[in-house]
Amino acid sequence: MNTQPTMFFRLDLRSGVAPYRQLVAQVLNAVDENRLRAGDQLPSVREVVGQITINPNTVHRAYRELEHLGLVEARAGLGTFVCAHVRPGDELSDLRAGLQRWMREARERGITDTALESLWRGVLDNREVTND
Repeated sequence: MNTQPTMFFRLDLRSGVAPYRQLVAQVLNAVDENRLRAGDQLPSVREVVGQITINPNTVHRAYRELEHLGLVEARAGLGTFVCAHVRPGDELSDLRAGLQRWMREARERGITDTALESLWRGVLDNREVTND
């Protein structure tokens, strides 16, 4: 198992995409492209802050989101690691690509991230969603 950080992040401040979402997307892409594999360690929050100018809380938020997606796991005192069950090209890869296309189209239509998040949560909770 590789315990050295294998990920180098970058931010595009002009993209209109929240910095934590950019970090999440970069990890997802690295897994899909087999640059990150099961057992690889993500850089520590401190290392990411050293790589790019970013608030540590933003990195924490991205890592929590990756955990919520089941892509990584935090190990107390050791760091954050890509989960063993994650494999590039797995069945989630096609779904992820479709979701990315869907989100891109929604943003092009002017739908806000807050509205997208509300829609997503509503679908996950299996409840009716209103257009606020």
